[in-house]
Amino acid sequence: MNKNDEGKENKEQNPKEKKKEETTKINWKEWVTDPSEEFYYTWLQIMILPICYNWVIIIFRTCFYAIEEKFLAVWLTLDYICDLFFVLDTVIGFRTGFLEQGILVRDLSILKTRYQRSPRFKWDIASLLPTDLLYLKLGIHTPLVRVNRFLRTGRLNEALDRMETRTSYPNTFRVAKLMLYIFVLIHWNACVYFSLSNYIGFGADPWVYPNISNPEFASTRRQYFYCFWFSTLILTTVGDTPTPEREEEYLFLIADMLIAVLVFASVVGSMGDVISSLRDRDNVFFPNHELVKGYLRSRRISKELQKRVNDWYQHLHINKKITRENEILQHLPLTLQTAIAVSVHLPTLSKVTIFQNCETSLLEQLVLKLTPQVYSPGEYVCKKGDVGHEMYIIKEGKLAVVADDGVTQFAVLGDGNFFGEISILNIKGNKSGNRRTANIRSIGHSDLFSLSKEDLTETLLEYPAAKRLLEEKGRQILTKMGMLEETDEAEGEVEKTEDKVKRLEASLETLQTKLARLIAELESTARKMMQRVEQLELQTEGWEGIVAEGAQGEIEEREKVKEREIGDGKGEGEEEKEDEEEPIVEGERGEGDGGEECLGEKEKKVGGNEKRVKEKKETGEELIKTETEDQERDERIWGNKVILVQFIINRG
Repeated sequence: MNKNDEGKENKEQNPKEKKKEETTKINWKEWVTDPSEEFYYTWLQIMILPICYNWVIIIFRTCFYAIEEKFLAVWLTLDYICDLFFVLDTVIGFRTGFLEQGILVRDLSILKTRYQRSPRFKWDIASLLPTDLLYLKLGIHTPLVRVNRFLRTGRLNEALDRMETRTSYPNTFRVAKLMLYIFVLIHWNACVYFSLSNYIGFGADPWVYPNISNPEFASTRRQYFYCFWFSTLILTTVGDTPTPEREEEYLFLIADMLIAVLVFASVVGSMGDVISSLRDRDNVFFPNHELVKGYLRSRRISKELQKRVNDWYQHLHINKKITRENEILQHLPLTLQTAIAVSVHLPTLSKVTIFQNCETSLLEQLVLKLTPQVYSPGEYVCKKGDVGHEMYIIKEGKLAVVADDGVTQFAVLGDGNFFGEISILNIKGNKSGNRRTANIRSIGHSDLFSLSKEDLTETLLEYPAAKRLLEEKGRQILTKMGMLEETDEAEGEVEKTEDKVKRLEASLETLQTKLARLIAELESTARKMMQRVEQLELQTEGWEGIVAEGAQGEIEEREKVKEREIGDGKGEGEEEKEDEEEPIVEGERGEGDGGEECLGEKEKKVGGNEKRVKEKKETGEELIKTETEDQERDERIWGNKVILVQFIINRG
């Protein structure tokens, strides 16, 4: 037991030790950052500070030289700290991965080559040039030599774009970004104004900065605030500024006026975009109330009904209830739509009794098909006798099951209850058919989810357990109401899907066996038919010559008989009549008897030849007739079998 306990303790400690080793052991030589991960986003936010510092402080120190001389050590320290951040940003640029065919590239040699060939590398190197060495020639109080640090501004734009995509309030962020740009512009203009006043002479005229010998305008704070205020008046086109008297002053004001026009246009345009985007968002979230109100006024709807509509809209806006979720989420992929819908509606579905023990996949299918609906106080959700096309799930609120008078309440339904499933389940024996069996009225403001008959049927096909539970619940309700007809048990039983599949598989196997047999029979019949045709062809090869010879002999015999009849005259005919009239007596024969005997023998020969020819003809005709009858029979058999095969294939 001790050994086992020690083994368990070692196993429990090993994962912790492994985690510590993984966190401590980082191979910095092969370290690569992913542009989509949190570290890269945080680093971009950090880079905003040194970039803004250079944009604001360098010009400030150049124009307000008193600040430069007084806090020189502080400025130099901050300058080189910012340079250190710039160097680190360049190193991170060499180790920033990129996607190729959807896979992050981590090969340092490839990353180095790609970064060196990018335009960003040139700007980064130019911003790190040691222009501070010019201090040796121009003096330490010339911070303008660090103007190349402005070339790192591209990272500022990248950071602001990333922040705009991540923030939950993009419109507010756009306004703040615009104000930042305006502040920097006014700051630069104030510094240039102070420097121009120094060039012309402080207090030389009312337009320039007053004389700094005056204690009131001598402090650096007063100098900066006065210049910033003066610059704001010019750039915002407010006016009320002293009239310029010198050419330099006129040129400065002209340049500021042109810049002010651009600034004013950008401010107005940006604010217009923000307002329009907010309006579009509201129109997507909530129905357009103005259109509905205009329609109600044009149609002269009663004030009572208009008040109900206005109360409904007001309830949506005050409580931030969105009824168009599917339209808002349709731009997302199906997996994200499902995840969002589950996170929003799963608590409601979990309260429904029929869905508490269901599979997660069933809930995921249902949440995408639910349609939110909001009902006002006293409004009927459904009435008894109406045709039902959907069922309802109560998300929030109270609904009453009332009598036909609208006052008597039979029951009160709360969160998680559902109703309307009886009219869309097609329960056998339901006397009401697909019509509503009760009146449901909202007591207060109620939030419901509706599920159409088509969507429910399609979903429950794959989940027979939930379907049986719903049907059983519906039967119980119909039994209590006395609206369920008694049916045979065989009719009441629902065949399981698995049994249907097995039965269909068995039928399919039987049909396949029959089809194979029919194909074999067809092949055998075809072979037999070919053999019979070949035999008939062999038998009928010599029939043409025989038939021709028989016909020619018959013609010759007929001609001979005609010649003999013409030569004998009528005597022979009279003798034949006398023979027919008188009985023949044996022993009384003359010489004529011998001719008659010879003629009878010839006629017998001719008759025999004709008989043989006729027999041959009849035999040939019978063979041909038999052949055609066999062919017709085989064709009928073949056609019947083909029709049978097509029927079996169609049924399969």
